[in-house]
Amino acid sequence: MASVSLRRARSVCLLVLLSGVVTAGPSAAQQPPPPSADGGTPSGSMPPAGAEPPGMPNMTLAEAVRYALKHQPAVRAALARVSARIADVGIPRGQWLPSLGLTAQLIGGTANNTTASYLGVAPVPTPRVGGTVDRTGSTASWSPEPSTFAGLGLLQEVFDFGRISREISAADSLVSVERRSAEAQSLDIRYGVEEAYYGVYAAKSVLRASEDAYERARVHRDLARMGVASGLRSPIEQTRAEAELDRLDIGRIRARGNVRIAQAVLAAAVGSAEPALDIAEAPPVPGGLPTLDASVQRALEKEPQLQAAIERIRAQEEETRAAFAQLRPELLLAGTINARAGGSTPTSGSIPDGNGWIPNVPNWQVGIVFSWPIFEGTLWARGEASREREAVRREEAALVRQDLVARVETTYVGVTVAREALPRLEASVNAARANYAQADARFKGGLGTSVELADAEALRTDAEIQLALGQFDLARSRAAFGRAIAEGL
Repeated sequence: MASVSLRRARSVCLLVLLSGVVTAGPSAAQQPPPPSADGGTPSGSMPPAGAEPPGMPNMTLAEAVRYALKHQPAVRAALARVSARIADVGIPRGQWLPSLGLTAQLIGGTANNTTASYLGVAPVPTPRVGGTVDRTGSTASWSPEPSTFAGLGLLQEVFDFGRISREISAADSLVSVERRSAEAQSLDIRYGVEEAYYGVYAAKSVLRASEDAYERARVHRDLARMGVASGLRSPIEQTRAEAELDRLDIGRIRARGNVRIAQAVLAAAVGSAEPALDIAEAPPVPGGLPTLDASVQRALEKEPQLQAAIERIRAQEEETRAAFAQLRPELLLAGTINARAGGSTPTSGSIPDGNGWIPNVPNWQVGIVFSWPIFEGTLWARGEASREREAVRREEAALVRQDLVARVETTYVGVTVAREALPRLEASVNAARANYAQADARFKGGLGTSVELADAEALRTDAEIQLALGQFDLARSRAAFGRAIAEGL
């Protein structure tokens, strides 16, 4: 969840960056398309990136994605969680391994007892063998006697009646869930890198547009200055041109800052240790779309988040079976090697050497133990609680499925709308450039004013901004659609 929030934060950062430039002024806005030799705009293309300061690392989009999938902390954390889940499977498997225990005891107390034998199961299964003083009733003594014991015991599961296998199946199911979650994390990172890469490309093109607009305004300011000096223009023409030039200079400053912000966002998306990362080439043109029905079907089959939700249902069902399986019997092999001694006088024989302070009487035992917890309320309640959680997992999966279908449909519409808007935006750019050319000619011929020229400049830049916004929106929407159907661009 943290990675999803981080990806959304980056997306918001890019949108604020680009939309904020638009509001700052016409020329400091989104990227304009690259001009062709005749001053036109190639259909559906995006402008080349400007030059970057020397020394800044750069990557292609494919390199950035590969680097992120290997170095992004979110991806590494997801893979670490998978490894941890795999290690968890070893916990129930460990019940098939022999259990070896050691004990050493020094006990002081009375030794009144009758003949009896017993087997302590853990950690050292030791039957009671050895004589004690038969002091029952009126012959009982309250005088303490020393007793020592040292033993090595072994327990080995012989047959588990399916109990351990159920625990292993439940642990394996959680591994599948974690793997699906890691796949979803990788797709989120890929989408974040693609979006950030396009963001850098857009921000750099905005800077180019700002620089071009500033240079055009500077030429017009010089012409206005010469016109005023020669007496052909009034002083207001020069002051108006100066004001326009200052406004565009502010746009250049903001555009430069936005390039660095976008590069920092890209570095964070990739997981680079560098504070900023540049792009090495123009990103690819967004690809086409399958049909909506095919897109929904593909998402339902491949989306890792939905598959993880389905795996959670299976894992919960396995957990329920494992919980009830704890009520099954088990068969154990138990064996001990031990030595003991007691200081009280036995009913027959003599006191061992050391008077009970040295365990020097050896024994060994081997036995088969059958154990069956026929009913235990805690285990039964645990199984019932797990069964109730199965319903929760099913409802969660239904919610994920509903959200997935809605996301595919909305991103599909977003790509379609963005693609259909491009021809109109291109026509708007062509008309605005033709209008600017006329205003520029009128101004140079002494027929137009600086106000008229500034209006034409604003119209042209705004049209270029809207086209660039449409191109960036298409790229971003296509990347979001690719994430929704568990694919890339």
